[in-house]
Amino acid sequence: MFPAASLLTILLLALSITASPVEIRDSPITLPIARRLNTSGGTINLLQHDQSRATALKTVDRDTLSRRTGNTVATNDVVCYTAAVGIGDPATIYNLLVDTGSSLTWVSAASYVKTSTSVDTGRPISSSYGSGTEYTDTVTLGNLTIIQQPIGVISESTFTGITVGVIGIGPLDLTEGILGGSPPTATIPTVTDNLYIQDMISQIVVGVSFEPTTSESDTNGELTFGGIDATKYTGAVAYTPLTTTEPASYYWGINESITYGSTTILSETAGIVDTGTTLILIASNAFSAYQSATGAIEDETTGLLLITSTQYSALMNLNFNVGNNTYALTPNGQIWPRALNTYIGGSTNYIYLIINDLGTPSGEGLDFINGYTFLERFYSIFDTTNSQVGFATTAYTTATTN
Repeated sequence: MFPAASLLTILLLALSITASPVEIRDSPITLPIARRLNTSGGTINLLQHDQSRATALKTVDRDTLSRRTGNTVATNDVVCYTAAVGIGDPATIYNLLVDTGSSLTWVSAASYVKTSTSVDTGRPISSSYGSGTEYTDTVTLGNLTIIQQPIGVISESTFTGITVGVIGIGPLDLTEGILGGSPPTATIPTVTDNLYIQDMISQIVVGVSFEPTTSESDTNGELTFGGIDATKYTGAVAYTPLTTTEPASYYWGINESITYGSTTILSETAGIVDTGTTLILIASNAFSAYQSATGAIEDETTGLLLITSTQYSALMNLNFNVGNNTYALTPNGQIWPRALNTYIGGSTNYIYLIINDLGTPSGEGLDFINGYTFLERFYSIFDTTNSQVGFATTAYTTATTN
């Protein structure tokens, strides 16, 4: 079943599937990812983008699958992580938004270069990012090559920004209902699923490493398919099962509580981990408690919370309690990189907090979003095989780069 010519496959055959994903050092199945600021349209509004996305993620009708056919999703990749993905043979390289909140890989029709491996299935496809046609094509991730990967070629898209599409690494079920002419429960294999189906990885797992950066554009991250890169984290990885609470359960949803210092501001509840969200958004009641505890005021220009230098010196850790483990976001980890203030319309010397209002109270089934400002401080593992999410500390967990 496994081609003898594949060194990757031979290596993975020697590894057993256990309750924890395979650890890989110097892995041949990693893909660099870069953080980019979208400055093409002038000042960027982080809060507006993230709250719009949160509304779309929460607006879920499991029966009618309306979340996949509507246009309520935030469509401007204000600040994002992108991966260079090859499509076709010979491959054209596209910088695609890395999105754990989506499972479809797609490119805009205006950018798509057809080759001999591009096959138009003729079936309409409709996702939250727009509508178009399903193709199958060769997809290259680093030195891994997937054949006949279903992708969307989107001709009518509400998506604008600095990328031309998305690589979706969300759960498989998010693709239900997006393919015209198919039963509502039909799914489209994600790139991670097909890596597994085509015997290139032994587990349906993606490890994600981000690092804090103060640069406008910086290759400072990594995706690892089929395992986790032990060189990217410190200590042990702790896993938590996926939540069963809807609508968080449709995504990479987990249960957690949040404390500021020793004060609980959000009791244990369900929410999601999302690379497509920049900020950390928490339920309105928790946000009010956090604002009160920090003494922050709302900045009218950016919409973010603003604190003084004295208040920054007095900040306590913001603790994310997941199962029996606590992930402490240090004071420096709670602020936007000051070197990038002007890109969000802020003032150079101001101190802005990256925790903000989800826009709805707790108890609605999706009460927090741990965006990439959280993930820059902790290594994360998205494990379909064992239905769990994992976190570990990194060399950057307590960094003072911001």
